Amino acid sequence: MKFVNQLPDYVLANREYWDGVAHEWVAMGERAWTIPEPNGWGVWNFPASELNLMPEDMTGMRAIELGCGTAYVAAWMARKGADVVGIDNSEKQLETARRLASQHGIDLELIHGNAEDVPYPDESFDFAISEYGAAIWADPYKWIPEAHRLLKPGGELSFLGHHPFLMVCGERFGEGLVKRELLHPYFELHRANWQDEYDKSVEFNLPISRWMELFDETGFDVLAFHELQNPDPEAEDRFGVDPAWSHNFPSEQAWRLRKR
Repeated sequence: MKFVNQLPDYVLANREYWDGVAHEWVAMGERAWTIPEPNGWGVWNFPASELNLMPEDMTGMRAIELGCGTAYVAAWMARKGADVVGIDNSEKQLETARRLASQHGIDLELIHGNAEDVPYPDESFDFAISEYGAAIWADPYKWIPEAHRLLKPGGELSFLGHHPFLMVCGERFGEGLVKRELLHPYFELHRANWQDEYDKSVEFNLPISRWMELFDETGFDVLAFHELQNPDPEAEDRFGVDPAWSHNFPSEQAWRLRKR
């Protein structure tokens, strides 16, 4: 087991970004904490029963949320009976998470740190999950092997985030003005820097075939893969994603993996 103290430049850039915008996510976190368990996932509230991203009964399980933000997903797991750790790159996000955990009487261990380098021994957890946390803000070549290290043999990882199509069709990577044309090279997908004087955050994604190769090379078997379709093209824009576009093209992907 080794821990790296020096943070990569993109981790520091994303920390600055999320500390700066954490206040914008407080209300959403407060609403999500009032929901006892997930009834939908992602931007378009895809039915939880169809994705099965989280075990129904987590009694006695050790679980970790990688990039927990305000930690409502961690809270859902705790309510299902798990002993839960959450790690996040933003101390400001964790301030909200700690307040809400105290307010709702839920015991969570919340760590300020990088999900690519978690301060826990090998095979510490039965289950790991990331919803728009490490799934898009950490380097998959680092956080996927780290999740594998943390899981016991047979342990599962679920994660949900942007679909590669959203990255190649966005005028700004990952969010904002999405067009019905290919604006960025698909096969070069990996690190996507925002081009904005106020926003220096960095997102990550891969071509689907490379995700599959990475899982196999790391030691994960794929249990399920979902390309999520917005069912209502007339819905309001959400997080800068056009509903008509995301009805015809997947804006999100969800994976379920098992450690060999």
